[in-house]
Amino acid sequence: MTVRLTGAEVLWPGGLGPGDLCFENGHIVRAGAGSVVDLSGFRILPGIVDMHGDGFERHIAPRRGAMRDLGQGLASCDAELAANGITTAVLAQFFSWEGGMRGPEFAERFCAALCAARPDLLSDMRLQLRFETHMLEAYDRFEALVESSGAAYVVFNDHLPHEALARGKRPPRLTGQALKSGRSPESHLALLQAMHARRAEVPQAVAALAQRLGARGVLLGSHDDRSAEGRRCWRARGVAMAEFPETREAALAARQGGDGIVLGAPNVVRGGSHSGNVGAAALLAEGLGDALASDYHYPAPRQAVTRLVEDGVMGFAEAWRLVSAGPAALLGLTDRGALEVGKRADLVVMDPATGRIGATVCAGRFSYLSGEVAARFLA
Repeated sequence: MTVRLTGAEVLWPGGLGPGDLCFENGHIVRAGAGSVVDLSGFRILPGIVDMHGDGFERHIAPRRGAMRDLGQGLASCDAELAANGITTAVLAQFFSWEGGMRGPEFAERFCAALCAARPDLLSDMRLQLRFETHMLEAYDRFEALVESSGAAYVVFNDHLPHEALARGKRPPRLTGQALKSGRSPESHLALLQAMHARRAEVPQAVAALAQRLGARGVLLGSHDDRSAEGRRCWRARGVAMAEFPETREAALAARQGGDGIVLGAPNVVRGGSHSGNVGAAALLAEGLGDALASDYHYPAPRQAVTRLVEDGVMGFAEAWRLVSAGPAALLGLTDRGALEVGKRADLVVMDPATGRIGATVCAGRFSYLSGEVAARFLA
């Protein structure tokens, strides 16, 4: 049966405008007989495509050891995604020396849980694996996990406190990190020192891993680029996605090289970086950004759109593209990101006065419905 939404302002590929939007069997269609819902006063927008978020961690482990069934946590995350208009979510799971929820054992457990939960989830949850490059002894294990999990997106990270280690100093927050990893501070420090000592071996190992993953069609990204030279180095390895560049220099090098640029939506909402890096809104004003990601807060993409419009950085249609068509294109998801006939029926009904979500539809199924919008559908 066709569902026809009438009366709303619709964000078509050419911009906001009137018109009926119809969907049937999970896809947007031209027209058809069926249910008609009057959504006058609301906006119909493409569903949000969030290409990097780790807010799911709060759902799968609210306290240490409190979540034995990760599937229940993923179901809870599913509800939060839907309430914030997110129809496609890339869950960014660490594979790191940091241990705990970021350790290899948990990553393997999480990947298995996500695979098992997918048939029951309403949102399209996808997997990104974040690999700490200095774990030289774990390259084979990581590569095996990429293959077994079907992860289509891998991001390379280096969170080692190299500066402190090079000076022979005790890194900040060492004791807290050690406790989270289940190690003593002494053994944790010894591990960091050992990885730092082998840093000269990392470039060759990373390049070889990137080549193997790229040959299998895995999308590759780098995280927190700080320099143009660093971004060019990653590009030479086939790593064409720049996630959260920390400087204008790095973002500009990514743009000049044709790389994708992903920025943090919370950075926009806050009005700048919490760690003193370049502001995402400033980069966007220069055209140095293709997508906004939730990072650690799922409401942030829709909130960032409002902030960009209110601050005069760009218009609504351009801003919403950063959370829909932009990330969909970077991920190679040609079946979503815009409200066009034949594409997936991934859409959001929003109150333009408040920015609140009234309905979220993912592949033609309602994942969220509330308030006045719910009343319209039930009338």
